[in-house]
Amino acid sequence: MDFSKQIDELEEHVADIKSSAQAAATESREKLEQRIDKAQADLNMATQTAKQEADTAASGARGKWAQMKTDVAAKVGQTRAKMDKQAARMDARTAGADANWAEADADEAIDFAVWAVDNARVSVLSAIATRAEADQLTSATR
Repeated sequence: MDFSKQIDELEEHVADIKSSAQAAATESREKLEQRIDKAQADLNMATQTAKQEADTAASGARGKWAQMKTDVAAKVGQTRAKMDKQAARMDARTAGADANWAEADADEAIDFAVWAVDNARVSVLSAIATRAEADQLTSATR
């Protein structure tokens, strides 16, 4: 299996996230809300797809990744709900604390993404090594 296409798509996804974050830094609250709503809708769609894949997948690995995506979507939903609550009661004194909380949450999400990419690297290399070994054993028995 060639993992290059998937890794290329991951790189594009990360570049898109970076671009989105850079653009968001200078946008109005209304524009940010629109951007968040779109990101949430995209995440919900990906979660639905992951749930469907998990339902049809017999292997545990896909189910684990789908569950992780579902868990992350739930966390984002909780974050969104907290943001909505915060917007209703935000004042100057709590705004800094709320921003710190949101930044910490984003930092944790990035840490999780780094872990996921590192885990994907190990999985890809393991899959390649396992395929090479299987091919070698198949050749040896001929």
